[in-house]
Amino acid sequence: MIRRSLPAVFALLFTTPLLAAPAAQQTLFNFVRPADVVQVATQDASLPQSNAEQTAEGEVLRRVTFNPVAQPTLRLTPQTGAWDWSQSGVMSLRIQSAMNWAVTLYVKIQSNDGKTLISRVDLPAGPAQTLLVPLVATSPLSLGMKAGPPMPMTVDGQRILLASSAGELDRSQVVSVTLSMDQPKVAQSILLERFGVQDSAAVTQAVYGGLVDAFGQSTRSKWPEKIGSDEQLKSAAAKEQQQTKTWLAEREKSSLDKFGGWLKGPAFKASGFFRTEKRDGRWYLVTPEGHPFYSLGVNTVTPDVNQTYIAGREWMFESLPKPDEPLASHFGEGDNRGGNGVDQGRGYNAGRWYDFYGANLQRLYGAPCVLGSDTKAGVAEAAKADAVEATVEKAAEQPVVPATAESGVAEAAKAGAEDATVAKAAEQKPAEPCTAVIDEQRWTSHTLDRLQAWGFNTVGNWSAPALANADRVPYTLPLSIVGDYASISTGTDWWGGMPDPFDPRFAMATERAVAIAARDHRDDPWLIGYFADNELAWAGPGDDPKARYALAYGTLKMTTDVPAKRAFLKQLRDKYRNQAGLSKAWGIDLPAWELMEDPGFVPPLPSAEHPEIEADFKYFQKVFADTYFKTISDSLKWHAPNQLLLGGRFAISTPEAVESCAQYCDVLSFNLYTLQPQDGYDFAKLRSLDKPVLITEFNFGSADRGPFWGGVTQLAKEEDRGPAYANFLKQALSEPLIVGVHWFQYLDQPVTGRLLDGENGHFGLVGITDLPFQGFVDSVRKSNLAAVDQLGKEAEKAKAEADKASHDAEGGRKAEAGKGPGQGAGNPGGHSGKGH
Repeated sequence: MIRRSLPAVFALLFTTPLLAAPAAQQTLFNFVRPADVVQVATQDASLPQSNAEQTAEGEVLRRVTFNPVAQPTLRLTPQTGAWDWSQSGVMSLRIQSAMNWAVTLYVKIQSNDGKTLISRVDLPAGPAQTLLVPLVATSPLSLGMKAGPPMPMTVDGQRILLASSAGELDRSQVVSVTLSMDQPKVAQSILLERFGVQDSAAVTQAVYGGLVDAFGQSTRSKWPEKIGSDEQLKSAAAKEQQQTKTWLAEREKSSLDKFGGWLKGPAFKASGFFRTEKRDGRWYLVTPEGHPFYSLGVNTVTPDVNQTYIAGREWMFESLPKPDEPLASHFGEGDNRGGNGVDQGRGYNAGRWYDFYGANLQRLYGAPCVLGSDTKAGVAEAAKADAVEATVEKAAEQPVVPATAESGVAEAAKAGAEDATVAKAAEQKPAEPCTAVIDEQRWTSHTLDRLQAWGFNTVGNWSAPALANADRVPYTLPLSIVGDYASISTGTDWWGGMPDPFDPRFAMATERAVAIAARDHRDDPWLIGYFADNELAWAGPGDDPKARYALAYGTLKMTTDVPAKRAFLKQLRDKYRNQAGLSKAWGIDLPAWELMEDPGFVPPLPSAEHPEIEADFKYFQKVFADTYFKTISDSLKWHAPNQLLLGGRFAISTPEAVESCAQYCDVLSFNLYTLQPQDGYDFAKLRSLDKPVLITEFNFGSADRGPFWGGVTQLAKEEDRGPAYANFLKQALSEPLIVGVHWFQYLDQPVTGRLLDGENGHFGLVGITDLPFQGFVDSVRKSNLAAVDQLGKEAEKAKAEADKASHDAEGGRKAEAGKGPGQGAGNPGGHSGKGH
């Protein structure tokens, strides 16, 4: 950056035009040429009077430096009264990071009634941009998607950064705008110029308009696998299929049983179904044929999860099929409005949707659109045939005339009827899309080919039933326990409240769900087992006591018609007998026991002075979890005694829930979005439970292949995903408890968000065009194939350690037996206890 003196800068101002201001922008203040219309105040920040400077791009900006304290701030207020921004949609500020790295800035806008709007801005290093902060709470989620297009972006030659905002504001009475940083470790500077407001409609249109092309790909970037035509798509698919065949041929030479078990590993008893066994200190899944099996799985391998809502935001899509076009059969209707945490703040979550992945499958695997009775062209063809037949019959009934005339009448009538009837039929019958015929068997076969060629051996949760029915790759199934049983709120309730296992209706719902799930699979040796739901709200958000014991707090807040509340109250009454005993133990004044039955009752926080509070919470949460997992376990043992109960796929948990899961399930399962499994849970605690562990979700994403969200574990770029996968798998294999890892998920999510919750992540193996991300898939395949070798080394290591421990123990017994009077373990006459 070039620093210049203030006189030189002012000279530049009058000789070099400033960048044109965006349309409909009202400038309220200019930091380079300040006027007495805005008051500027700083706290732990400096704004020297003579430090305007010219950037490398030729802009003149003014430096503000935030000092390394708790919250350095720069505050802007009107000289008098308040700003009326009721006719504007966004606050604008020309801004640049003066550092060689990105900085995080917080913008707070306040109105005179105390209402506040807050925006977190991740300001990148590089040239200046116009920061735009919506004055009405706005985010990509409010536009239907988890993450928006990458910022900054260039619109009409202007570099802009559209931020998200949260909160509420009276735009007619704005009294302050504050810029701050949160505990910067070193002094950090930004450069500022114009501050003002402008209209928001044009901004939103520019940022989100025409976001998706005809193939469902982002129009905002390019990448190697991006497709521009049907011919390119088919050519790339043919090349990939040839590569898959080559890899499959190599797999045939590997030492695996038909289920993917390791033939050269330790030998186990063959039971005809998958099971678990611990050998030499290491846990294993065992195939029906008795071989060790490390489950390398992929979740959501299915063609029907990539629809995205278009209703009300058709302007985001460059090209959607017209009603009478073949690809129009991939439209549909849905409604994902609800009251759970996942539904909060989301817009465009109901109405018409389109399935770009399905359309691309039709391009690749679809039969030509045959004219039928439900298509516009088909209606015309059918009407034409009927008219010809009827008219010819009628013409034949006319009075007899010479043969040549008769044929002429018939032909004329035929031709006239064709034209009139076809036109009339086309007018009367509305256009309907032709029904797509996708070769599902071909998709299924090729998908299984891919999974095996890439070194995977398990079809994970929420996958297409056709994959499980092929008897080629082992699979898992979810138990979705749906019913009208009571539920307990623990706070966020992302997917809903906790099922109340004390409610008899929960047991009934469990019985029904297990019976349905097991009906067609109980004797299938390819089924590894069932998951007990997914990511239940066992605790609240945060790490404070109310989050840790959210299940106990949430239960006591309920009314007594909730079975869990009655169970908790009975536990406390059985222990304390009356309110006096409870009052003493909890350090509260409870005049009457009936007050605890009140839905407004709030129990005290756990404390060192009253340890019984925490003890009671823990005990209730353990009984709650025991009841939940035992109910499912008992039902599964009855309906599917040969398959495993694979745990609850914990995303958030409590020690009580994990202990109960270990007690009643065959496997513990966790969804861990971390760089390695050991970062997601305390494995020392898990070892004490001595139960096999399955990592049922993990992934690594980036934002440079179309979809704008890189997931919870987002990496800087696509090329980082392969090494991250390799490291995660290596660390998982090094942990003797872990018996497999399942990637989430097979496909990228839609650019504009999936139906369920608006997630639009790039963490798939395969893109929206059904083409794999080749570099990542190559890396994943190498890691998966190497896993067999690493598992062999880990098995040998475990056996050696077990042999050593056995030898040490035997040596110790001999030492004890050989001790004479006065000879201790440390005396020269005894053995060391370490063997020879």
